[in-house]
Amino acid sequence: MAGVPFVTTFHGIYNARSSLKRFYNSIMARGDAVIANSEYTREHILEFYDVDPKRIVAIPRGVDLSVFDREKVSANEVAITRGDWGLGTKDDARLVIIAPARLTRWKGQLVLIEAVKMIEARRPGALKVILAGDPQGRLGYVNELNAAINAAGLQEVVALVGHVRQMPTAFAASDIAVFPVIEAEAFGRGAVEAQAMGVPVIATNLGGYTETIVEGETGFLVPPNAPQALAGAIERMMDIGPSARATMGAMGRDRVRAQYSKTALQKATLAVYERVLREANAHRNVTKHETVL
Repeated sequence: MAGVPFVTTFHGIYNARSSLKRFYNSIMARGDAVIANSEYTREHILEFYDVDPKRIVAIPRGVDLSVFDREKVSANEVAITRGDWGLGTKDDARLVIIAPARLTRWKGQLVLIEAVKMIEARRPGALKVILAGDPQGRLGYVNELNAAINAAGLQEVVALVGHVRQMPTAFAASDIAVFPVIEAEAFGRGAVEAQAMGVPVIATNLGGYTETIVEGETGFLVPPNAPQALAGAIERMMDIGPSARATMGAMGRDRVRAQYSKTALQKATLAVYERVLREANAHRNVTKHETVL
């Protein structure tokens, strides 16, 4: 109303379980420019809000490549982390899977446990699975995870390690990263961070993961809530061997550096603000001219 340029950013998919909540959320679609953090988010905006497609620009989230840099993680740091996880020496042949996410049901940890149970029945002693994440007070869910681990006899296979402060080191200590969500994520930054560290990924083929992971090149995509398919993808990672996994990881790292850097995010965002300011100034000049006439 004041004629001040207005820019909004959709960082996620805002739930609207009532018409009132949808109206409340609609402010996010009323900007002179609307930034979506993925093409998936952009399509969500177009589907649920009355907004001119020309005002929406997709700018993916960026990763700080000065932090998520494999060269900056020492072999000693990796060895310490693996030791903390109950792994032996560097000759330990188990495939190390990290699933980094806060402990909440929709992140799919229970799906992963079920998949690991299937693999262990076929290939005992082949895996070490790290569930890294803060429960954020969801103690009931933590108890459910522990119960599932115990029921499957996976006490020596699956470890809940809580919040991890040094994720670059955790990724460097892992062979693959898994994101088995059962609901779509707007972007899914963890998968991009893993790829930045040269780690191949497996994720659910929902939301932003379908943009940030190239099937068969930087990782594998699986259907949601499908432990058998997830188990199959993990076994594919096992079967291709370390050299092919390293190649896959390198392809992911190169793609992240080209498309998902923090610098690229900043540059693209500033360009949107500069465009909006130019358009606002042009509109003011036209209005002033019309007033004089």
